[in-house]
Amino acid sequence: MVWRFKKINDSWKFNLQETPDAKNTVFDDSKWQIVNVPHDWSVKGQLSPTLASCQGYLPGGIAWYRKSINIPQSKSGKKVYLYFEGVYNRSEVFINGHSLGKRPNGYISFAYDATEFVKFGGENTISVRVDHSQSADSRWYTGSGIYRNVWVVYANPVHIAQWGVYAYPEVKKEQVL
Repeated sequence: MVWRFKKINDSWKFNLQETPDAKNTVFDDSKWQIVNVPHDWSVKGQLSPTLASCQGYLPGGIAWYRKSINIPQSKSGKKVYLYFEGVYNRSEVFINGHSLGKRPNGYISFAYDATEFVKFGGENTISVRVDHSQSADSRWYTGSGIYRNVWVVYANPVHIAQWGVYAYPEVKKEQVL
């Protein structure tokens, strides 16, 4: 089994507003802010006593992140995963306009198999919608956005899945320990 990881934290495009067309490959994000992840948009917001204390009295909202990456032709035949260590919260991840999946919370890392939709030897657009519009959703300050590292992961077609090895021992009455 061979896993190859490449961190893709630099130069994400960011927009703090609902932008449904941002999932599409062809989309003008040229006026969007450029950020590096980990990124928390709430921490730069205006404090307000009308906002929930669990958010540190800072605003949430809905935002989009976008990034283009080249997947080398030499990776053809490999599985390609996008691995997010943390997104707060209610995220949906797209590649080249195709939804890879949704996460209902922001406290756990996750990975999606993007292989089916990847253009090997070309540019691929990753889009991430983050919905932190429900303000009272935690007991402590969570921040908002892609708050941990993001990786593209290459693996052989046959490999052990992430967190995929388990043992379930059984003890029978006739066995002596």
